[in-house]
Amino acid sequence: MRLAKYLAHAGVASRRSAETLIAAGRVSVDGELVTDPARDVTDESRVALDGQPLAGAEPHVLYALHKPVGVLSSASDARGRETVLELVPAAGLRLYPVGRLDLDSSGLMLITNDGGLANRLTHPRFQVPKTYRVELAGRPIGQRALDALRSGVELDDGPTAPASVRRLSARAIELTIREGRNRQVRRMCQAVGHPVVIALTRTGFGPLRLGALAPGAHRRLRAAEVERLRAL
Repeated sequence: MRLAKYLAHAGVASRRSAETLIAAGRVSVDGELVTDPARDVTDESRVALDGQPLAGAEPHVLYALHKPVGVLSSASDARGRETVLELVPAAGLRLYPVGRLDLDSSGLMLITNDGGLANRLTHPRFQVPKTYRVELAGRPIGQRALDALRSGVELDDGPTAPASVRRLSARAIELTIREGRNRQVRRMCQAVGHPVVIALTRTGFGPLRLGALAPGAHRRLRAAEVERLRAL
């Protein structure tokens, strides 16, 4: 493992910040000062920052969280607004959210310190499905709108991939997409003539379901659930 990655896994800093620490001469390996972030290290290597030994990689954790409306899906906020990381126990670990939900949306989010898994769950090439319940204002949802969503609609940043859609009621649908563009679900609804979204809740992320998890509540995923996510 490269030294910068080792520091990131140890929870010292992000990989980019770890490279800065190494270049500044603050990291040693087996008693030798190292300034090359690409230096290979193993679990047996004695790595220290500013002379203080590091314990090695953090244990990986993965939480499911029901993000409430009005909470930011980011690690921090310069304006002091509440973020999703304030709703889970960090226990000294450097956690971050996987993917995003906008301020006015709620539902299932994942919180972890496993960067590799987070990348697999959010990178477009893995096409991890995400499911939403969408409640719309205005006229009932017609068959033409459903067919358009299933075929893919044109947005200002290009056409969407076909979505899976199920009508739940006259003004509510369940929508599953495999992309992750900014405010994509809201923009897709607007593109088919339903610009006003009353409520948007993510109910599924890959094989996981929101279930009965209450707004603001979290739970740590079981080992079998984590393995199902890794297998996507």
